[in-house]
Amino acid sequence: MPQLPKDTLTLFYLPHCPHCRLALKCLEELKAEDERYAAIPLTMIDEGTEKDFANQFDYYYVPTFYLGEDKLFEGHMEKADVKAVLDKALESIG
Repeated sequence: MPQLPKDTLTLFYLPHCPHCRLALKCLEELKAEDERYAAIPLTMIDEGTEKDFANQFDYYYVPTFYLGEDKLFEGHMEKADVKAVLDKALESIG
């Protein structure tokens, strides 16, 4: 199985998924509101175009956030959920 970057937040998403679009909107808002969030390294993986890569990870719904190999959240996300993911990333990355 391929490795995800250890100190990087990875988001698996589909561009036309309404849940992913909401998560991305919340992510952008939070990054604009708090510079600490803006500094978190983020890799975004389009599950639709990188299907072979994405299928090697243990998730069933998008959006899904990983920090390194640890799954932080999967499925429909509200702003509070995205904030919790970013806070967890800040704790782990330091």
